[in-house]
Amino acid sequence: MEIAKAAAGLFAARGPKATRAEDIAHAAGIAPRTFYRYFATKEEAVAPLYAAGAQRWAQAVREAPPELALPEALAHAVQHTLVPGRGVSAASWDWVRTLIRLAGTNPALGKVWAEVCQASEEALAEVLTARLSRDTGITPHRRFAAAVASAAVRVAVESWAATDTPATGPRSPAALAMNNLEALRGFAWEDTEGERPADQR
Repeated sequence: MEIAKAAAGLFAARGPKATRAEDIAHAAGIAPRTFYRYFATKEEAVAPLYAAGAQRWAQAVREAPPELALPEALAHAVQHTLVPGRGVSAASWDWVRTLIRLAGTNPALGKVWAEVCQASEEALAEVLTARLSRDTGITPHRRFAAAVASAAVRVAVESWAATDTPATGPRSPAALAMNNLEALRGFAWEDTEGERPADQR
């Protein structure tokens, strides 16, 4: 994580184009060959920071009280990951904004962000499967449900990052995510009978 933090600091200060992998290695106090042992490109160095939030989100859904229905579990997870001081410190939200903005302007960082988001969807599909009552495995519908839930949060955070609004209040990441989840009221989170794998009907 120290390498990721060093990369993020340099990207924020100089911009990704003006930052070399060797600069990141020096800032992290490691040799360049050590850097390349962990990351193929300089942009990949910030992947752990991107992934940390996604992992906290999936874990919060997993750890939501079992008596909560899935929509409530998702809302519970939002409140435990997107509210400053809970999942991420208030100061860290400035870094979140910077890194997401950089992903929107730098194609290589955008690719890293997209890969992290895809991995987050896959992790959430496993979590949803574990929470839902029928053990039919990760069906196409559950993959879709995970993508929908992930998009509700991702779009909220990206929309907030594009502005200068505070991380708290009516236009905060948590508030935007809750609005997005509310728009999904009535979404069929459970699989329908016809979408179960044929060998499990």
